[in-house]
Amino acid sequence: MKILIVDDQELVLLSLNKCLTDLGYEVLSSNNVFDAIKKYDQFEPNLVIADINMPVLEIETQKNDTTNINEKASGLEIVKYIKKIKKHATPVMILSGNNEEEIIVKGFELGAADYMKKPLSLNEIGARVRRLIGAENVISLVDINKNRNIQSTCTGVVIPCYNEETRLSSDEFKAFVHQNLSYHLCFVNDGSKDNTLGVLEELRKGNEDRISIYDCEKNGGKAEAVRLGMLHLAQQNQFDYIGFLDADLSTNFDDFDDLVKTISNSNYKIVSGSRINRMGADIAKESARKIISQGINLIIRKTLGMDFKDTQCGAKIMTKEIVEKTFQKKFLTKWLFDVEIFMRMKKVYGNEKAKALICEKPLNRWVHMDGSKLSFKDSFKIVGQIGQIALHYR
Repeated sequence: MKILIVDDQELVLLSLNKCLTDLGYEVLSSNNVFDAIKKYDQFEPNLVIADINMPVLEIETQKNDTTNINEKASGLEIVKYIKKIKKHATPVMILSGNNEEEIIVKGFELGAADYMKKPLSLNEIGARVRRLIGAENVISLVDINKNRNIQSTCTGVVIPCYNEETRLSSDEFKAFVHQNLSYHLCFVNDGSKDNTLGVLEELRKGNEDRISIYDCEKNGGKAEAVRLGMLHLAQQNQFDYIGFLDADLSTNFDDFDDLVKTISNSNYKIVSGSRINRMGADIAKESARKIISQGINLIIRKTLGMDFKDTQCGAKIMTKEIVEKTFQKKFLTKWLFDVEIFMRMKKVYGNEKAKALICEKPLNRWVHMDGSKLSFKDSFKIVGQIGQIALHYR
């Protein structure tokens, strides 16, 4: 039994390919409609699984070796090609992170046999494939694929690391990428002097498709480490959103995933975690640090002209547009680059529009971890750095 998978996101292709191959199917994949049509004719699959939300692509072809024309195709074109042009009975399963009725109905009108909305369970995908084309020689991997899901969006996460050898929780990172197949973690080793790089290389083993390492020879500070990592991931077309998270996981993955869900279901271009202490939340800060941070935050709010409760939380998610427009130049400071991101957004979009594009989402949990690189002495230096930012971006 042969299956052709069509999706423009590499993480999705890798997950589906491995899942279906492990189940005993022969699998071929493609990341665009034009290539998929060629492979369909050559491969003659028993089933096609296609993402209907792939972006419209434009290619240049030649007729009679003289005329250049532009052709366009979206995800539904593969269904149209198989059912309307070739008039084949080959079943097509369409996948989508979009639940718009018009698009779904269009897929069925063209002849699609099944529809699955992301997030997708690997076990459910396997069950639906077996229903459509049978499973005479297919093995069962229900327990292995339990709780493994393909999310509705592909997300890249930058995790800056400086001398984190003893604080990196390898098991948590491995468990997260094992269960959340549309996430990619990019660890930026910021010129660590301990064995952080060795720990990261060990962590990456067996997870090369979902964990990468960006190694900086010299320590440039957290701001530069995050900036380089964000620009590195922005070069890859597969990510819908890119964000950053602290290596100590003081903000956990459950809260970070909530930030991703918030931005994917809204028109916001950046969603920032907020460590607001409130009923029902587990926000643990040292008393002295809490008092200092409240004072600093008041100054930041006056400088920004925005009613931000917590600009400095190390968990943020944003669109590629924000990365491309605010991360190109180095930041002035090592610790207040979050404030600089928002100041740069004001420069690009204007004050009122920038406010409408930013969402501050309260976290359910945040715990201060021992070994923080920011000392109390540094906290007082921040006041001067806020003044520097205010003068530079005025």
